[in-house]
Amino acid sequence: MFASPWVCRSCARSLTRARVSQFIRRFSTEAPVKLPPALLERARKLTVEHDQLAAGLQSDFDVQKAKRAGEISRVAEALKQFEKAQSALGELHGLLESDDAEMRELAKEDLDATKAQLAESSHNLSVTLTPKHPFADMPCLLEIHPGPGGTEGRFFADSIFHMYKAYCDNKGYRTRVVQYVASDSDGRAGSEGEIALQEAVLEIQEPGAYGLFRGESGMHRVQRVPITENSGRTHTSAAAVWVLPSFPESSTGETEADWENPESDFYIDPTEVRTETMRARGAGGQHVNKTESAIRLTHIPTGITVSMQDSRSQQRNRADAWRVLRSRMAQKKREDREELSRQMRSSVLAKSQITRGDKIRTYQYQQDRCTDHRSGVDAHNLPDVLRGGETLGKIMDSVQSWLINRDIQMLIAEEEAASAAPKKKGK
Repeated sequence: MFASPWVCRSCARSLTRARVSQFIRRFSTEAPVKLPPALLERARKLTVEHDQLAAGLQSDFDVQKAKRAGEISRVAEALKQFEKAQSALGELHGLLESDDAEMRELAKEDLDATKAQLAESSHNLSVTLTPKHPFADMPCLLEIHPGPGGTEGRFFADSIFHMYKAYCDNKGYRTRVVQYVASDSDGRAGSEGEIALQEAVLEIQEPGAYGLFRGESGMHRVQRVPITENSGRTHTSAAAVWVLPSFPESSTGETEADWENPESDFYIDPTEVRTETMRARGAGGQHVNKTESAIRLTHIPTGITVSMQDSRSQQRNRADAWRVLRSRMAQKKREDREELSRQMRSSVLAKSQITRGDKIRTYQYQQDRCTDHRSGVDAHNLPDVLRGGETLGKIMDSVQSWLINRDIQMLIAEEEAASAAPKKKGK
């Protein structure tokens, strides 16, 4: 024992804590690594690069080097916190093997908290290493289309549109209704007062909206008793939500350069687009009957078609149609790259990819429940979800966490594959 007979127990305890690190420093190398070696090696390389850049900037400032140093500074700081927690856990494991009962007691008291700290720092380091989605900082377009289920599917699509519109209003996000078209029907309303929606496009104009809403892309399924059902049977229908990146309406020079740059995801060769004008359908009186203000654009190589008729101005409809077409093309190019990348990864990771055909969420009216099938979250208070309330926000947050973890797993797979490649060549 460190305490002599004439030293009180509290003083001995303080003295023990002060000498802990000296006593078990030799055990610190035994702390477990919570990250795959390939990922940890990447973090260390980036930290070395950051330190070299920071040292060079002190004597010779360079804008590009400063930008790069800023980009990887989070990795360097996260690695520092990870290694600090790792070292602390290694010391505690050493204490648990000590012959000193009081030191073992101290180690037991701190063990759980230190493990939690290591797990958190490991996750944070993984997040900082995950490449940021190239569209994450952009505004976005939410396209909503009815899926299987006939008229009931159209009613539900209208519910989904108003759910997201209300959520944005509650959050104070600026929005613009780009397209909102009702289908030809007998005028009946749904059980919640919905109209039979044919198509809707909601622009969320806040920077970073794409990063917040990209997890909402997919098939949203509803299970409820339709207003037309006399026997009380539950019907299943669905609505498709597409989340696309969007440029702000007020174009800047940089935006125009992206539109005209063949290397940009948003570039479309105008010679590959067929433009058609037509009369708008639906309400609108004499204007609809006499003016060909509606626009339809067709990208001939891919067959992607965009129709726009909400405005009475053909020029405005044309501009909106081009913006939606560019966004769809940019998303398709991104998906094509991801598909090619997925083919190079393991089949297990490929199964987690979201596609437009996936049923990502179920809204169950009879059970007052909303279930996200990716994050596994079951939330009750369905009316609050459909009002765009806090319950919907919690579900969306759970999906964001799921996306981050999925991206981390993909990054790990890529790093391990890259690490294994030289070994295969050596054989």
